[in-house]
Amino acid sequence: MTGAGTGANLLALRSHNAALVLDLLRTAGSDGISRLELAERTGLTPQAVSKITARLREDGLAAEAGRRASTGGKPRTVLRLVPEAAYAVGVHLDRDEVRAVLVDLRGTVVGERRAALDLGAGAGAVLTAVTEAVRATVADAVRVPVADEAQATVTDAVRVPVTDAVRVPVADEAQATVTDAVRATARDAVRVPVADEARATVTDAVRATARDAVHVTATEALPAGPLLARAGSLLGVGVALPGPLDHVRGVLHRVTGFPEWDGFPLREALAERLGVPVVVDKDTNAAALGLAAGGEGGSFAYLHLGTGLGAGLVIGGSVHRGARTGAGEFGHQVIQLDGPPCTCGDRGCVEALCLGAVARGDVEEAARVLGSGAANLVGLLDIDVVLLGGRTVAATPEAFVRGVGAVLGARARRTGEDAVPVRVAPGGGRAVAVGAAQLVLGPVFGRGDG
Repeated sequence: MTGAGTGANLLALRSHNAALVLDLLRTAGSDGISRLELAERTGLTPQAVSKITARLREDGLAAEAGRRASTGGKPRTVLRLVPEAAYAVGVHLDRDEVRAVLVDLRGTVVGERRAALDLGAGAGAVLTAVTEAVRATVADAVRVPVADEAQATVTDAVRVPVTDAVRVPVADEAQATVTDAVRATARDAVRVPVADEARATVTDAVRATARDAVHVTATEALPAGPLLARAGSLLGVGVALPGPLDHVRGVLHRVTGFPEWDGFPLREALAERLGVPVVVDKDTNAAALGLAAGGEGGSFAYLHLGTGLGAGLVIGGSVHRGARTGAGEFGHQVIQLDGPPCTCGDRGCVEALCLGAVARGDVEEAARVLGSGAANLVGLLDIDVVLLGGRTVAATPEAFVRGVGAVLGARARRTGEDAVPVRVAPGGGRAVAVGAAQLVLGPVFGRGDG
């Protein structure tokens, strides 16, 4: 998703404009982009761009990348994004495994952890497993001890809507700034004045995009391991898991196969343990978001076949979650009346039929069933491409692409339309976790579906 959009020279839109500039710096890569090009592509005045880039450089988010010859006058200074200025953690919480990745501002994975997990082991055990995976991932990636007198900045480079600072007690003067990439995680914080000497620099991309900044001690933020004291800032943690759930409130519903999670406030519980902002979404939505952020354009369906079956839908470049995060419950469309029972309580669901075929070793039948469900999506949403992912697909990718493609091809011959292409989604086993990190990174670059 590389569109810059159009800027507006209004005080109220400063953070929006900074996000436009940051996104162009990101998409320019290591080659960088000049201030004149930034002005041309955002619609901002050269003066506005100069002010924004000066603040971004001051806060360590942008740096010079050299000079480029111009058509007249002196060579233009080229700017680039500083990827290591900030980081996000993405967590894929599956039914039997937890995977955590640490990514920089470009979305590059710089750390990863995997561990076995039983989603039915109870909230305490699951929260502990996720917490330890996050802490270990950060600690493994950057082994830097936090000195008692050193100020470690945690999550400061995006701040999705911040206007006031929020402060909780700090110890040993090792303060860490937690930016609110998702303000709801700090709703119980108490506002008090921030001392001038302890005030952290806030970029435009943060001020107008984060409602409150939460200051906690370094040890409170990640007590089990070193913080990114020298490498940058931890913006937050995105967590993706099977649905259904409420993305807006971060509350789980009756997770398929694990109804005991119904009503559990996962976002709030993890934010309290980790001390950083947390965003929660369905695994398929997160993967679809990651694919879109990585350059997959148009409208597409990401079908994830692993321990369950679901779909992430991107329509017109944005993730479609529905009014209650209910979109994409693809695996529970009934395609065989009075068919085999499904863990959701219904019968004849695509998930039950597909996983049943896999269990019997009949991959061709599993692919045919998956194709039937995909054909329904194509007919309903008129999508451009179907992307396949998940560990079950990864075991025999060619068979699934061939089987799903055959069903879609047959549909196209009946309708006279071009067949919708089928591909294996890039990213492999990391796709969901990397997408979960994009739930946190998206707002930094003005992407509103994070």
